[in-house]
Amino acid sequence: MFVLLCENVYTRRMDSETENAPQSLHLRILNDVQGKIVSGAWAPGFRIPFETEMAKDYGCSRMTVNKALTQLTRAGLLERNRKSGTFVKAPQSLSAALEITNIRDEVEKAGRTYAYQLLSDSAEDRQPAFLNHLGATAFCNIRKIKCLHFADDRPFCIEERLISKTAVPEVESASFEQEAPGAWLFKTVPWNAAEHQIFASAAKEDVAGLLKIPQGSACMIVERITQNEKGYVTWARLSYPGDQHRLFAKFTPAG
Repeated sequence: MFVLLCENVYTRRMDSETENAPQSLHLRILNDVQGKIVSGAWAPGFRIPFETEMAKDYGCSRMTVNKALTQLTRAGLLERNRKSGTFVKAPQSLSAALEITNIRDEVEKAGRTYAYQLLSDSAEDRQPAFLNHLGATAFCNIRKIKCLHFADDRPFCIEERLISKTAVPEVESASFEQEAPGAWLFKTVPWNAAEHQIFASAAKEDVAGLLKIPQGSACMIVERITQNEKGYVTWARLSYPGDQHRLFAKFTPAG
């Protein structure tokens, strides 16, 4: 059994020791800061007050404030910079490693605002050489699409996709100006088999430019091929900034 879990890291609980501890000044600071982040009062990128300011406001030592902020940093809610201060960290998306998910759902379930941009859309008669192992006619009459998904106006994922017109004749007239091809396939075309691979890759110039990350930054790549009774339906490559996405799997022993 495989269970898909998608959630905003901002909703993660602190460890049980903290949850069960008696109310203290340290815990009050921790809960106050966490509450402001979860409620949206302190949005991603917001610089929170300096430790000295917070210590004065709460009437406690700077060490007590530091302890609370360190715990929230370890939980993934804050990121700290010695020179510029402590900031609210952008939430990460979590998705199941072996599920086919809708990217829009990934973004919105993380509590972020979704947007989409079509980058290119063309017809091709021949499949790319890297897919020749699938057979000469697997993707020889295709629609080739490239698009970009956003979370809170920040690039979230590059979607590159080939769709077989033989297996999916409806794609000939489909419009992807407003809707991503993956989302359209998800709700329109049934599939009965899929295979994919997940790997890390250093961002090349074109990928880095679209994702607005430094060239050479770590990216998580998901490549997937799906089929139905008519043959191969689609090949897709999804490229995520490495610090924006995590895979999560929950499973039980077979049989």
